[in-house]
Amino acid sequence: MELSAKSEYALLAMLQLALGHNKGEPMQIKEIAQCQCIPDRYLEQLLADLRRHGLVKSQRGARGGYLLAREPFAINLLEIVQCIEGQEEREVPSNCTIEAALVRDVWAESRQAAEQVLKNYSLQKLCELHDRRQSTVMYYI
Repeated sequence: MELSAKSEYALLAMLQLALGHNKGEPMQIKEIAQCQCIPDRYLEQLLADLRRHGLVKSQRGARGGYLLAREPFAINLLEIVQCIEGQEEREVPSNCTIEAALVRDVWAESRQAAEQVLKNYSLQKLCELHDRRQSTVMYYI
């Protein structure tokens, strides 16, 4: 299983917004794109999807941009991925072989496990992990 580039970019953008959340000021697309190396046009589309799903809000004007629609602790990674990728529901055909049913059952179980991991991580938790990791990085001159 892989994380699509689309979902990865959305998660990076949301993390960037979460890192700046305490400032209370919106971030512009250009700023988010530059910090996370995401193409501007692509990010614009992703943020529009995230806005439609109520995860971010936009503010117009000269000092406009994007903000999280909720507190970072109230947004989990599963919500973000499902917003971007949609919720995958597959119906098992009635004429399915036993082998195909077994493979589908295992796949469904692995998907549920992955979803549980994503659900257990909030943007707040990612911010905390980011800060911890950043504080352990040593800079040498």
